[in-house]
Amino acid sequence: MKYIFTIIILFVILFFNGCAKEKEKEIVLDSTDLEQQMIEAYNKGLKALEEGDVLYAAKNFNIVENIYPQSIWAPRSILMSAYSYYSQDYYGDAIFELKRFLKNYPSNDNYPYAYFLLATCYYETIKDEKKDLSSLLESKKYFKIVIDEYPNTDFSLDAKFKLALINSILASKELYIGKYYLSQKKWIPAMNRFKNIITEYESTEYVEEALHRLVEVNYYLGLKSEAKKYAVLLGYNYQSSEWYKESYRVFNKKYENPRDKIEKDKQNFIIKKFKNLFK
Repeated sequence: MKYIFTIIILFVILFFNGCAKEKEKEIVLDSTDLEQQMIEAYNKGLKALEEGDVLYAAKNFNIVENIYPQSIWAPRSILMSAYSYYSQDYYGDAIFELKRFLKNYPSNDNYPYAYFLLATCYYETIKDEKKDLSSLLESKKYFKIVIDEYPNTDFSLDAKFKLALINSILASKELYIGKYYLSQKKWIPAMNRFKNIITEYESTEYVEEALHRLVEVNYYLGLKSEAKKYAVLLGYNYQSSEWYKESYRVFNKKYENPRDKIEKDKQNFIIKKFKNLFK
């Protein structure tokens, strides 16, 4: 009886060992099969991208991620999916994929590229900056991340160029609103807009006019010392600027722009010559 019981135990052990080995084979087979599916999906995505079928490309890149979410192929596939959308102006879908990448793979080496592409997508969606600044501000935020956190990357230089363009647009809008307030004699709101230009967008071409407008506003309000402060600042930094000459006129009504004087002298000369014809 004991012998039979021992045989039964051995049989059970052998049976489960055999099952374990079969299971191991199945796992290996399944793993190999999944890897093959992943490679096929990735290659299909690349081919579709080359052919311009970005939706099919993105679909296949997403399949790769779903098959192996913890592999090195997963974050790469999300970026490829995002680029596929971006390449054919599906900016909303590209933004979704890029934000998903940044959230799910925070330690990935391709973070600078993801931030740069995300900023570029927002930049490309700018339609009318006079009505809606949301895309412009989002673009600025992500370009600043590239510049501040990844200054030594290839993306930083282009990000600086794009950021300069964005700041120029924002400064232009501030100046437009400030001049509108000025025309409505709303001095304080106008002043705040002009001050914002010289503090937030000091590298733009709109600083000169903003300084001049601050000279005007302060002078009209009777704050002549403040007006002179901005006039000095304008003259020190932009002495050859036409806006400096305009500011000079605010304090000296008899001031005559040299360019105007030359034109005036030319006109006087022509009139004088004309009169001499009839002498």
